[in-house]
Amino acid sequence: MEQLALIVGLLFATVVAVGLGDRLRLPYPVLMLILSAALTFIPGFPDLQIAPELILPIFLPPLLFATAQKSSWAVFRIRWRTLLLMAVGLVVVTTAVAAGAGWLLIPGIGIPAAIALGAVVAPPDPVAVESVSARVRMPRRLTTILQSEGLFNDAAAIVIFQAATAATVAGSRIGPGIAVSFILGAAIAVAVGMAMGWITVLVTRLIQSTVARSAVTLVVPFAAYILAEELHASGVIAVVVTALEMKRHARAEDAAERITRAAFWDVVELLATGLAFGLVGLAIKRVVDEEGTAIFAMLPAAVVVCLLVLVVRVLWIWLVAGMIKKRGTELSRLSFKDVIVLSWCGMRGLATLALALALPLTLDSGANFPARHEIIVIACAVLLATLVLPGLTLPWLMRVLKASEDPSVERDAARILARRAQSAAQAALKNNPLFKELPPEKLKSVRSQMTRLYAELTNSAPVQESVTDGGKVDEAAARDQRARSRELVVAAQTIALDAARQEIIEARKEPATDPEAADQVLRQLDLRTMIMPE
Repeated sequence: MEQLALIVGLLFATVVAVGLGDRLRLPYPVLMLILSAALTFIPGFPDLQIAPELILPIFLPPLLFATAQKSSWAVFRIRWRTLLLMAVGLVVVTTAVAAGAGWLLIPGIGIPAAIALGAVVAPPDPVAVESVSARVRMPRRLTTILQSEGLFNDAAAIVIFQAATAATVAGSRIGPGIAVSFILGAAIAVAVGMAMGWITVLVTRLIQSTVARSAVTLVVPFAAYILAEELHASGVIAVVVTALEMKRHARAEDAAERITRAAFWDVVELLATGLAFGLVGLAIKRVVDEEGTAIFAMLPAAVVVCLLVLVVRVLWIWLVAGMIKKRGTELSRLSFKDVIVLSWCGMRGLATLALALALPLTLDSGANFPARHEIIVIACAVLLATLVLPGLTLPWLMRVLKASEDPSVERDAARILARRAQSAAQAALKNNPLFKELPPEKLKSVRSQMTRLYAELTNSAPVQESVTDGGKVDEAAARDQRARSRELVVAAQTIALDAARQEIIEARKEPATDPEAADQVLRQLDLRTMIMPE
C-alpha cells in the first residue's frame, strides 16, 4: 500500500509542480526532480524501486509517442540532415569523448565499460527539453532542431550501450559491427513501426467507440516497443514510426477521435513525465545512500565528464553550423547565441538514469562489472548538471542573450505561407477535370472549405469537424449516389490539400522563406480536419 500511495502522491505532486512552474516560468520536470529528491531526506519516507530493465519500457513508449504525434513525415523529410547530425552524430561523438575520459580517469574500467559510460551520458532527454523550451518563447528554428534530435538520439545511445555492456560481460571487444547492428536494427524498427501503424489504423476503423479508439493508442506504443526489442531492433524508432504512420493514415472523418485523443494524450504525457522525473529524484537519493562517503572520491571524474559533455555539444553544434553551407538547412543559419541556447538545452534525464541502473552486476566470469558504481555516480552527476542547472537558468539566459522571439513575427510569416497554400488549393480545384463530376452543391461546399483554409491554417478561425447525416437511407440507389458524391468530395479535398502542401514545400526552398513557419503550416495541413458533407 505504501508503494501505491507514493505513486499517487507523485502524480498529485506533478499537478502542483505544473501550476508552480507556470507561475515561476520553470519546467515542471525539474521541479519534480528537486521535490522528490528533497522528500527522500524526510526520515521514514518510503522507497519506491522499479526494476532497472523496466524503466525504459514503461516510460519511453508513451512519452515518445506523445512527442512524435506533434511531428509528421513531411517535416522529417525536410530535416533529415539535422536528424542525422544531432541524433546520431552528436551522440556518437559524445560517447567517444566521455568514454575516453572515463578510461583515463577510472582505474580498471576497460574500454567496453568506458564506452558503456559514454553511451549512458550521451543522449539528451526529449521530454525535459520539450518542457523547458515551451516556457521561454524559444524561436521555432531552435525548438524544431531540439525536437528532431530528441526523437531518435535515445536509439543510437541504447544500441551503443547494449553492445558495450554485452562485450564487457563476455570479456570481448567492440568491433565495427556495431554500425551494422545499428543500421539493421533501425531498418527492422522502421518495418515494425510501419506495420504497427497500419494494423492500428485498421483496428481503430473497426471500432465504433471514440473512447475505445483513443484507448487503443495507449496500448500501441508499448506493443511496438516490445515487439521491436524482441526482434533485437530499436524500440525507440519503432514507436516514433508507429506514431508518424498513424498520423499519415488519419482520415478527415476521424475528427472527433482526434480531439478526444489529443486531450487524452495531453493528460498521459503530463502525468507520465511527472512520475518519471519523480522516480529519477528518488533514485538519485538511493545512489547517494548506497555509495556513502565513497562518492566523494568519484566526484573529480564526474566533474570532468560533466564539463566534457557540455563542451562537446557546444563545439559540435558550432562546427556543424560552420560546415553546412547549403541554403535552407536549419543548422546553417545558427548564430552564436543560437549555439549557446542549443548547447544549454542538452539536458539528460530518464534514459541516462535508466541505462545507468540497467548495468549488469556481474560478468560471465563471476567478477563484478568494472566501475559500475563510478558509472552510476557519474551518470547522476551529469543528469543533475545538465538538467537542474540549465532548467532553472534557461529563462535568465534567454533574457540576457535576447534570444526570445516575438510571437508576432512567427504569426506574420505563417500568414504569408497560409495565403499561398490557400491560393494553390483553389487553383487545383479550378483546373482539375475531376470537379466536372461533382454535383453543384458539393462543388460549392468544397470551394467554401478552400476559402476558409487560410483562416484555419493560421488558427484565426475554429476548425470545423466532420458532419454526418445520421439518418437511415432506405433506397439502395440513393445510398450509392450518396457514397459516390462522398468519394468525389474526398478526392477533391485530397487534390486541393496536396497542391497546398506542395506549394509550401517549394516555398520552403526559397531564401526569403522562414523554414520554421513553413514547417508549422505543413503540420497544420497534416492535422487539418475537413468538412465531410453527406
